[in-house]
Amino acid sequence: MEPEFLELESFLPYRLYRLADTVSREFSRIYRERHGLTRPEWRTLSGLGERGTMTATELGEQSAMHKTKVSRAVAELERRRWLTRTPDEMDRRVEHLALTKVGLAAYREMVPLAKAFERELLERLNAGEQTAIVKGVAALEKALAGK
Repeated sequence: MEPEFLELESFLPYRLYRLADTVSREFSRIYRERHGLTRPEWRTLSGLGERGTMTATELGEQSAMHKTKVSRAVAELERRRWLTRTPDEMDRRVEHLALTKVGLAAYREMVPLAKAFERELLERLNAGEQTAIVKGVAALEKALAGK
């Protein structure tokens, strides 16, 4: 019996990973050129910009980042004076993170750029493909969340 092999280039999980990485790298040029941010720093900035105050654990869960990446991103944004840490009154091991006025201004500057990037990305597809990709991604997310 001939052994099975996996054709990586047509394997959906691999294709999704490569696509996500390519899109992420393309978008990263915008925030790197604008503010010198790394991916984890951008994800931290955008998470706090969207949700307000969060803990590092919440940020890690929301952004799917390992705690060491969150920790480094938080330290760098704090060094820039873009975020503040406030110890939790009940549990001193927990810190609540929030953007400063300067951090919030940087976030607000990036929002229209992020939306324009998304719009331009989708405009590379025809209307039917745009609908299909949005619905397909949502369906896959829902299916995986229910497992």
